[in-house]
Amino acid sequence: MTRTLFRHAELVLPGDGIHAASGDVRRQNLLVDAGKILDVDASDTASCDEVVDADGLHLLPGVVDDQVHFREPGLTHKEDLTTASAACAVGGITCYLEMPNTKPPAVTVEGVRAKERLGAEKSSVHFGFYIGATPDNVLELQKATGLPGIKIFIGSSTGNLLVDEQRALERIFAETTLPICAHCEDESTVRANAERLAGTTDVADHSRIRDETAAMIATRRATDLARQYRHRFHVLHVSNAAEVPLLADPSPYLTAEVCPHHLFFNVDDYARLGTRIQMNPSVKTAADNEGLWRALTEDHIQVIATDHAPHTLEEKAASYPNSPSGLPAVENSLALMLDQCVAGRVSLPQIAHWMSDAPARVWGIVGKGRLEVGYDADLVLVDLRQQRTIRDEQQWTKTKWSPWHGVTLTGWPVATYVDGNRVWSTADGLDRTIRGRKPTFDPARGGFWRTADGIGT
Repeated sequence: MTRTLFRHAELVLPGDGIHAASGDVRRQNLLVDAGKILDVDASDTASCDEVVDADGLHLLPGVVDDQVHFREPGLTHKEDLTTASAACAVGGITCYLEMPNTKPPAVTVEGVRAKERLGAEKSSVHFGFYIGATPDNVLELQKATGLPGIKIFIGSSTGNLLVDEQRALERIFAETTLPICAHCEDESTVRANAERLAGTTDVADHSRIRDETAAMIATRRATDLARQYRHRFHVLHVSNAAEVPLLADPSPYLTAEVCPHHLFFNVDDYARLGTRIQMNPSVKTAADNEGLWRALTEDHIQVIATDHAPHTLEEKAASYPNSPSGLPAVENSLALMLDQCVAGRVSLPQIAHWMSDAPARVWGIVGKGRLEVGYDADLVLVDLRQQRTIRDEQQWTKTKWSPWHGVTLTGWPVATYVDGNRVWSTADGLDRTIRGRKPTFDPARGGFWRTADGIGT
């Protein structure tokens, strides 16, 4: 394998792993050998096979996106592992964790193994796949090993993936060992709201049907179970500020994430974007946007993930409520955050923490998420001077659209490396020979342990 020196880069180095703002940026040389980071302060004359002139560029750990829906198998007219992983590479994502609601759903160990085989064959970046919970597959969940975790749909699912009966939920928390994550919306509240607004064709009513109360009830229910059974639990796509106090205590069992659409879009955007921003959980208010940003900067929410969930524009153009919920985001999520860095809202160490280090820590992904000696050389070079406008027709995802169409951002990835191999760059495009792999998931090393004084491991 090639020994590569990244010369004169601005390295975004990790902090204490707990506080998002604790990292640092230093102009240093990073040396890669055999797919691993060999040195983060190498000499200009270090022995190497290749030199990457990174003068004027920042080097970050590759993004770990812990919530994506890549639609394979069964729904590949929307997306597949080839197109989605290419979009990841373009967006600076070097590892993704994919959800089980495919067709068929991945609710058995063999179902997950089949997806892993597809990933090894098709994925340009690293991959992991959750196993889905059903009301009656606890025995299968107990057999699952070497996976990131268990996904529960507490509301907002179809078929046998919906788990909202208390006894079934308690059994999953009490009798399994893998970390659990969940979509938290109370199904009975959603159904009652839908009945009250029956007949509506106004997509803005989506946020009235899937309202703050629905999210609050389910999040409280799930976090209470996590504390009761001392089971690691990750709240997916927190959508409103009212949920934050449920996550702000120093429990060692709880972590949470937020998605770009809940940071950047709100109910005022329905008039402009319509069903393009129809999501589950729904977008909320401008005040919720600000509350979620604050929760990130105060370390109450640890992770930024995309919930990349593409549908075709033809499907999204159906009149509400026949239009599906979901939007594509993997190739623009890092750029959206870099733009906020350029604007002065957040720092590069915060971005590296939320998008790389924290998700790797939450899920116990060995060797990922940090520019540190011995870690995997999953890297992304970014140019904070580059300005580009997002265009539907230029997207790498199969559906060829973005809710951020027409938005101009400053700060973009310019090259992405997987195990030290350049999988994509603006100069050379996508190297379709590069393949990612399934990383090691170590539950003993996972988690984001917090204590009352804010110290974790």
